[in-house]
Amino acid sequence: MGALGGDGRGPAGAAPPGPEVRRRVVDAVDRYQRAHRWLGFPIAVVYKYADDQGGYLAALITYYGFLSVFPLLLLLLAVLGLVLAGDAHLRNSLVSSALAQFPVVGASLRTSIHSPARSNAGLAIGIVGTLYGSIGAAQATQSAFNKVWAVPRNERPNPLKARLRSLILLGVLGVGVLVTTVASGLTTGAASYGAAVGTGVKTAGILVVAVANVGLFMFAFRVLTASEIPTRNLRLGAVIAGLGWEVIQLVGTYYVSRLKGTQEAYGVFGAVLGLIAWIYLLAVTTVMAAEINVVSQRHLWPRSLLTPFTDNVSLTQADERSYTYYAETERHKGFQTVDVDFDASTDADAEADSEVEPGGGMTQAGSAGEPGGGMPEAGSAGEAAGDR
Repeated sequence: MGALGGDGRGPAGAAPPGPEVRRRVVDAVDRYQRAHRWLGFPIAVVYKYADDQGGYLAALITYYGFLSVFPLLLLLLAVLGLVLAGDAHLRNSLVSSALAQFPVVGASLRTSIHSPARSNAGLAIGIVGTLYGSIGAAQATQSAFNKVWAVPRNERPNPLKARLRSLILLGVLGVGVLVTTVASGLTTGAASYGAAVGTGVKTAGILVVAVANVGLFMFAFRVLTASEIPTRNLRLGAVIAGLGWEVIQLVGTYYVSRLKGTQEAYGVFGAVLGLIAWIYLLAVTTVMAAEINVVSQRHLWPRSLLTPFTDNVSLTQADERSYTYYAETERHKGFQTVDVDFDASTDADAEADSEVEPGGGMTQAGSAGEPGGGMPEAGSAGEAAGDR
């Protein structure tokens, strides 16, 4: 038997096999994902979502979206109170059907709609609250898209122009999302209210709503994305977002139908928490779809597998382009220069990565820097200024 080392784990001077094996496995996985688009592209999207703090961007959209829901409900009550003031039969029918299903607030809604004297105040509060929450959600979405597309701060719309754009978005997307959500609910939850809808009608309704969602997202991505980006490069994200919204709408409708008849004391928690989760999933889907468009259009893949976890890593050209864009995002003035450099070792590795052909899975369109030096100055990396 050979002599053991001081720690008794093997021959003297022999290195433990564990770390070496792990390193080889990680290197093999890294090489594979760099060479195969089906794996490398999703990894790059997830990494960019994490780099942009996409979860926080979606949370801000969720906050304003949730903030607009209850003022919108109050606005609906005020409008119904005014419109139905002279039609007791229709008012009673509405009260005993849809409005009665709201957990906890159902009883209040049934009594409030009979009080037209309060409609004017409710109308004013509802309009103000709905506009504040809705414009806030649109502003948060614009900010998220600016972050995702790495638009420098000095090139973003000024506060007045940004809010005007938000109003335009609200005028189209607000009505569109409301219609598609209601249509999705009618096709999947009609049975909960005694309506018989055939399978063919349900399937056709779901397909129509999905196509409408895709069209809405094409419009949103076109408005919120720099005009220099061709519209054809936005189609992938719009399709994914539209289909994702339809799936989430169907799940939300099923969830609400399960809450029907729940005691109000318990239903409020399910309704409120479910609403927050529903809005958050919609926001995450939107941000993730935008990330897919950016990674695809700017060829920000493949990424190094360990780049989010350690500095002891060899960057790819996609890594260098990504980090250059992140730095340029913080440019506040047009006469401000942002210069990004990387060590020669990482540049050499990126140059070696670029030798792999796109057909093998490594799309490296354009160089992020010179082979022997650092990155180009702000505005020239990946034609950043032109992309926006």
